[in-house]
Amino acid sequence: MIGARLAAVLAALTLAGSGAWAETPYRILSYAQLSGWDKDDHAAALDAFLETCPDLTAPDWRSICSIAGQQTNARTFFELFFTPVLIGDPEDALFTGYFEPELRGSRSRTDKYRYPIYRMPPEARHGTYLSRREIETTDALTGRGLEIAWVDDPVELFFLQIQGSGRIRLTDGTMIRVGYGGKNGHEYRSVGRELVRRGVYSVHQVSAQVIKNWVRRNPIDGPELLRHNDSYVFFREIDDLDPSEGPRGAMNRSITPGRSIAVDPEFTPLGAPVWIEVRGEVPLRRLTVAQDTGSAIKGTQRADVFIGTGDKAGRRAGRMKDPGRMIVLLPIQRAYAQLPEDNL
Repeated sequence: MIGARLAAVLAALTLAGSGAWAETPYRILSYAQLSGWDKDDHAAALDAFLETCPDLTAPDWRSICSIAGQQTNARTFFELFFTPVLIGDPEDALFTGYFEPELRGSRSRTDKYRYPIYRMPPEARHGTYLSRREIETTDALTGRGLEIAWVDDPVELFFLQIQGSGRIRLTDGTMIRVGYGGKNGHEYRSVGRELVRRGVYSVHQVSAQVIKNWVRRNPIDGPELLRHNDSYVFFREIDDLDPSEGPRGAMNRSITPGRSIAVDPEFTPLGAPVWIEVRGEVPLRRLTVAQDTGSAIKGTQRADVFIGTGDKAGRRAGRMKDPGRMIVLLPIQRAYAQLPEDNL
């Protein structure tokens, strides 16, 4: 998810495709209608916005970004230059969380560290490649020097692929970071949904931790469940990020815990500020920035909130599956230009 998907980025740095918007409910709101707007830390949101602002190329975005870094009052900046827009039906809203996992690994294969993190093979760049099952159960990639490292837990490796990036703590105590390097071209299939289909759990019981526990309790059926997802993610080693920085999102810039979200760029422009109102165990009302994408993040009211790095962030992300609503902040002229004629 976190890794760059170049085609989606190029399509979304301006506005979402006009075809997707044609039948989509679209409503202008006021800032007074954003629950908790006046209580947020707008300066933190502005910092996150500035991280990807230089990559917004449309003239109206460029004009806003040219003055964004000079602002002394972040809240006033957003209110002055953006209009809140509710896209789609909030009854359909779903917020989940994602994180940057940290795995244990080795630069060489051992009895303990025997599950490889692969770079993308050249032939996989040309259409649909081998399925997850074929990659894991054959020697198609073995001995080709594609291994970045080996890890000790195949379940954590599977979820590293779901997240799209992570940190690997090596046996000598050093740390390497890996990011999305490509995929095998197969459609993502949810193993959580498959457990629900089989009647193992209800939809409200399934979480990342529940799936991990089930796979580990079932040494035969567990790996088979993971292979239900034919999609396989390859990685690249990232060596130009400071340890204090977050992983890179789809815009190839570091993302910020609690302020960056993954969205469907078909409807939400990458780089746009997005106000989220999450009705969960811990309600969340804050201004975020759309800086990432994900294969499972589809629809107008769908967002994945980046929680942070490590196990604690992972547990919190795994519990997040909440309703609410998301409101995109668009440059004023752009917001009104998208209104259907009968709403003008």
